[in-house]
Amino acid sequence: MSAPSRASRRTAVVTGVAAPRGVGRVVARRLADDGWDLLLLDHDGDGAQACADALADPVAEDGRRVLAAAVDITSPDALAAALARADEELAPVAGLVNLAGIASPTPLLEVGLAEWDRVMAVNATGSFLLLQQVAPRMVARGGGRVVMVSSITALDGGGTFSKTAYAAAKAAVLGLVRGAARELGPMGITVNALLPGPLDTDIMGGPLSEDRKSAMASGIPVGRVGQPVDVAEVTAFLLSDGAGFVNGVSLNVDGGKHMH
Repeated sequence: MSAPSRASRRTAVVTGVAAPRGVGRVVARRLADDGWDLLLLDHDGDGAQACADALADPVAEDGRRVLAAAVDITSPDALAAALARADEELAPVAGLVNLAGIASPTPLLEVGLAEWDRVMAVNATGSFLLLQQVAPRMVARGGGRVVMVSSITALDGGGTFSKTAYAAAKAAVLGLVRGAARELGPMGITVNALLPGPLDTDIMGGPLSEDRKSAMASGIPVGRVGQPVDVAEVTAFLLSDGAGFVNGVSLNVDGGKHMH
């Protein structure tokens, strides 16, 4: 079977892929299985490259390509350079999944301005900068799909590990998604948000113990904490052709922990 032409392929930009047990790597694998070219971005360039390597050869038998780059998503110049490389080496950009983010466990009355600014910059400003640079590329190809990852912390204000600064930043992502969905929808671009609940990843400092999982699951109607694949499957749908009428949605992926 001949490889698909570049014109028939499409690229998804995925950020936040470095963590070995993170959601980003599972999302990247899921999209690769769907045949997407991938541009994998993370501030940890070695981690991003490890994710690319885990997806097998940089050029698959079906013609699919995977590139990785070390990028600070708060830097417009760094983003522009990575996307320019994708323009040259990959299929046209048609998808964006922004998983990059940093948490803040510091209480409101103790958080300093530098920490506040950094949390807002990575979670909110980085999302804005990505959209500004990716959306024109989607317009040029006739449309695209954007998934921004927020958190149920944006709704409930946080807990033990993520507190007010993180909640505020992730709430800002929801406003960005709604505004972008309204403005970009007429251009053929859908923009949606995912709000994951408790996940079995290393984001809280390491793997969850079985006791911790059990305690967290007690407040979740489906009776378990989430897995990265739960986020990956919903992401794959939102980037699919079948999700063309889903726009401006904030979708909880939390087993029913927060209902609204």
